[in-house]
Amino acid sequence: MVKNAFISVISQDEKEKSKGSVEFQVFNFTNKIRRLTSHFELHRKDYLSQKGLRTIIGKRQRLLSYLSKKNKVRYKQLISQLDIREPKMR
Repeated sequence: MVKNAFISVISQDEKEKSKGSVEFQVFNFTNKIRRLTSHFELHRKDYLSQKGLRTIIGKRQRLLSYLSKKNKVRYKQLISQLDIREPKMR
């Protein structure tokens, strides 16, 4: 997973300071999404967790749209680092 590579770059002190940053929140949501999608390979009918997954995806999408409006450079860097595709714009 990308988790180990990302955390190794950030020291523990910086991690405590940056918990509120948009990048860190998107990173945590991405880890949760990846963990839940691997869970669904075994448990296809876990509908309550599917609802939670959709909620987390929506939160991540809102954070990414906020970051893209505020700072395009950080947004592009985060997308490439986490290997996320860009959402389709309406």
